[in-house]
Amino acid sequence: MVILRDMIESDIEDYVRWFTAETEWMDWDAPWENEETTPEAERESWTEYFGQVRDLPEDVPRKKFEIELDGRHVGWVSRYFDLDYVENPEKIPAVGIDVPERDARGCGVGTEALRQFIEYLKHCGYRRVYTQTWSGNVRMLRVAEKLGFVPYACVKDLRTVRGQKYDALTLKLELIGEEQP
Repeated sequence: MVILRDMIESDIEDYVRWFTAETEWMDWDAPWENEETTPEAERESWTEYFGQVRDLPEDVPRKKFEIELDGRHVGWVSRYFDLDYVENPEKIPAVGIDVPERDARGCGVGTEALRQFIEYLKHCGYRRVYTQTWSGNVRMLRVAEKLGFVPYACVKDLRTVRGQKYDALTLKLELIGEEQP
């Protein structure tokens, strides 16, 4: 079963492993941004982050949740407002997802986790969300399609991944039938 939850201290070591040793997932999540790091730097960074979020009151809207599959931490979902190449004066959130654990991919975990997160954002009062990806990330495009996202913006050949040009894509999902003012 897929559940979303707040970060717990033991998640720190998963992040250290994902960002330094088991990094294949980074080939799909904005691979043009990836930078080398060390276990020490990641441990320090994630420990600091955990200190900031560990005691958040229940009524504080979350920017990020951890994905747990059958009791095992396998990734995370998050929201952000700073979109690449798209103006966002209305501060409509964009959602992202990462599932670094290979054996948790391709079986609906990402779709279900993102569906739950979108429901959470709807409950928080958001009426639409974006997601951004690149045309070579076929897994994310499949997830977005299953959840009802539609194309919103495209910048041709903006991304270069492993020597090949790809389009930068923004997709939109209406959470409530009527348009936002």
